[in-house]
Amino acid sequence: MATALTAERVRRDIDVLSHAGLGVSEFIAESVASLTRAVPHSAACAATVDPHTLLLTSVRKYGSLVGQNTHDDEWSLIEYGTVESSAFRELAMTGTDAIGMHQMTGGDTHSSLRMAEFMTPRFDFRDEARLILRDGRQVWGGFAFFREGGEQPFEDAEIDYLDSLSQSMARGIRAGLLTTVVAEPQAAPSGPCVIIVDSANEMIQMSSDAVQQVADLLAGANSGAATSVITALVGAARRYGRGETSVPPRLRVRGASGMWLVVHASPLSNTAGRVGEVVVTIEEARPPEIVPLVVAAFGLTARERDVTQMVLQGVATKDIATALHLSAYTVQDHLKSIFGKAGVRSRRELIARIYFDQYAPRMNDPLLPSGSFDVAAG
Repeated sequence: MATALTAERVRRDIDVLSHAGLGVSEFIAESVASLTRAVPHSAACAATVDPHTLLLTSVRKYGSLVGQNTHDDEWSLIEYGTVESSAFRELAMTGTDAIGMHQMTGGDTHSSLRMAEFMTPRFDFRDEARLILRDGRQVWGGFAFFREGGEQPFEDAEIDYLDSLSQSMARGIRAGLLTTVVAEPQAAPSGPCVIIVDSANEMIQMSSDAVQQVADLLAGANSGAATSVITALVGAARRYGRGETSVPPRLRVRGASGMWLVVHASPLSNTAGRVGEVVVTIEEARPPEIVPLVVAAFGLTARERDVTQMVLQGVATKDIATALHLSAYTVQDHLKSIFGKAGVRSRRELIARIYFDQYAPRMNDPLLPSGSFDVAAG
């Protein structure tokens, strides 16, 4: 563990970064670089998730893992297709924000399937520290830090230190989701893209536009394999099909193009001898699917979210007060707080921030039957 002075400087650095308006990639890269001074590591991996389903939406790698994407699909299937108490999703659901594998297993890291069959044989990682990025009740992602053979395991003090950074790092991730300006519309498909994954987890069929949509899941220069998001969803779909989880295999993600996508998976019925196949669908998200995520990314309280929902419906302040059993002055106080968190000065700007910042380049395009924008018609 670094000195107390270094640790405190890193903590302040990350807090400043979380308020700096950086995009997700920039925030993560700066945070990892700073954290190296306080918690040294050989490599790091950062994941973002859909806060509703806790499913993987992107992976970024640092240190010795940069460019090592050959086995990403294998990792995704272990992480989301098997049951392990140290999996990101399990940690998120149990309220555990930081763990070290050496610490958690009493030194027997090979009791973990992930460590025994993947991390150690593939990369010679002998210990892993995991951090859940939790802001209030919502989880926005997770970090994994690795130490190789010959390096000391993570100390209890280092795990506690990581735990103390959970909220500030979550803040940087959720704020970063909204900083990407939607690019000029790319030639979007006229309907959902479909991928069929067989029982061996190979993509055996896909619609013509699926390659483009999968490529949109890349997260920049440090990205893991784009297919890892798909494979993680397939693993989750298999668990869902076996009744091991009640969380539907569905996620919302902002692609590299700036387009919001909804990706979902479902096990197919076993017919004609084809067993264990999963269908994955990728489509442009409709505004009603994204607005709750955008509002959540502002970091609003529950009451502020109630007020925001009514503002988006065009409800007047006095009617909001009546509906929520509040005084008009209290509603005005809530609006002032909401405007501050969203970086706007009026109701009109708030509505524009939530809707038009995400879909502005598509607002003149016709709507498809699904409610999404038909860019191809432009």
